Amino acid sequence: MRARQDPRAARTLAAVQIGEVMTHGAVSAPPEATLGEVAELMRDRSVGSVVIVDHDRPVALITDRDVALVIGADGVDRGEPVGQYATRPLVTGEPGMSLEEAAALMVQHRIRRLPVTNGDELAGIVTLDDLAVKTGDATLAQQMTSEVTRAVVPGFFFHHRGEG
Repeated sequence: MRARQDPRAARTLAAVQIGEVMTHGAVSAPPEATLGEVAELMRDRSVGSVVIVDHDRPVALITDRDVALVIGADGVDRGEPVGQYATRPLVTGEPGMSLEEAAALMVQHRIRRLPVTNGDELAGIVTLDDLAVKTGDATLAQQMTSEVTRAVVPGFFFHHRGEG
């Protein structure tokens, strides 16, 4: 059963811009930074992702999950440059984008983190959690989280978890 969206929450989403809720000063690293350096940066800054910036221009994103899979599951050396393991193309938003637009973009591209650019420069980052909390509507927040999670995670995960 699909949760009904409160019309007041929809107006809230459309009225608030992501520039108001984003985290300013998103954590970034150059493409030549090593996987180990990026993992340490994530740990030290308590973040789940790092924006890869080439000559001051955001070009890719790597998450803690990406790093764990590349090093842990694939056995890649932590001294390897991060650039080739980061997700491309980079999907970004702009500070003037509404929360509603940002949420739709995240669902469409199956992402939980949206770097925010001002022109070609990294201005910040907004996460699905930021959007969900900002709505102030628990049902809508749950619906948004569910839609992106279902888009990101393979369908079998929800029906056949734990089966070999």
